[in-house]
Amino acid sequence: MAAIFMSGDDSIDQFDFDLPKERIAQRPSTPRDAARLLVIGDGVADKQVSDLPVLLEPGDLLVVNDTKVIPVRIRGRRGEVAIEATLHKDLGEGRWRAFAKPGRRLRPGDQIDFADGFHAMVEGKTPDGDVVLRFPMGPEELHAALAVHGEMPLPPYIRGGAASESDGFDYQTMFAEKAGAVAAPTAGLHFTTALTHALGERGVEIARLTLHVGAGTFLPVKVDSITDHKMHAEYGVVDATVAAVVNATRARGGRVVAVGTTCARLLESAVDENGVLHSFQGETDIFITPGFRFRAVDILMTNFHLPRSTLFMLVSALGGLARMRDAYAHAIVQEYRFYSYGDACLIYPETTR
Repeated sequence: MAAIFMSGDDSIDQFDFDLPKERIAQRPSTPRDAARLLVIGDGVADKQVSDLPVLLEPGDLLVVNDTKVIPVRIRGRRGEVAIEATLHKDLGEGRWRAFAKPGRRLRPGDQIDFADGFHAMVEGKTPDGDVVLRFPMGPEELHAALAVHGEMPLPPYIRGGAASESDGFDYQTMFAEKAGAVAAPTAGLHFTTALTHALGERGVEIARLTLHVGAGTFLPVKVDSITDHKMHAEYGVVDATVAAVVNATRARGGRVVAVGTTCARLLESAVDENGVLHSFQGETDIFITPGFRFRAVDILMTNFHLPRSTLFMLVSALGGLARMRDAYAHAIVQEYRFYSYGDACLIYPETTR
């Protein structure tokens, strides 16, 4: 069930800001942990992701998302018409919701041929313009076909969504293990083997949960009042082992650092009113906006987000709207790189919990 926590103004306009197009990263930093890191606490400090071991304390816990992006953008033909489909919601039994171009040319009963032996039937169309495709194969066979014929579903602000061969590696985190995402948990893209080793030497643990990121992450908020926005649902899992590690960290005075808004949303979906994390399996459509009380997350590491997005609302809920607007203004002036392949923030809460 969606949860909206507001205090004061509920206008979407307060989450808007101007971003020059040249600030939108088109390729990731090399190496990954060379990306810049804006520390947002008592003021701001310009650092690098590789500085994380110095910024965190022994006993802190990083929580990362081990979802793996599926190459769900596929190209085929319906007769003489070229079709591009981006699968974004697994409905089960071989059925997927998809964005299709040109979707208006498709009708229920049409067959789209993607490759020899790889096709789908158009089962129907949704009121918002999506199509429902049915693939006559099991999940493993479909994933194998996508691995061969699919492309990484880059968001449109990265090279118009046109993926290159390198994106097969670049748009996947080092933690990627459980296939199911149609977008990367981008804060995790900054980690390297060297960085995780340095964090371990510092005494910072890493725990993994799974939230399969959906295309709704990038959808704009189209209503004037955010209380009218319907939050997308995403499937996640927090197992009992991870819950125990998080609770033990808190009990000994360590801090829980969520790597990405995906981790933050799932942790806050699985915690109770007393701050105790429980195992969780299912969909969450939690909507975090200013006024929300964080019970599981102490610090958030995340990329820079789109204006008027639910993700900018989430970071504003933790860091304070005025504080985050000032921090983003600083980042723009200092030429930080924004969005999925861009730089990162380390956000401390506006007030101590």
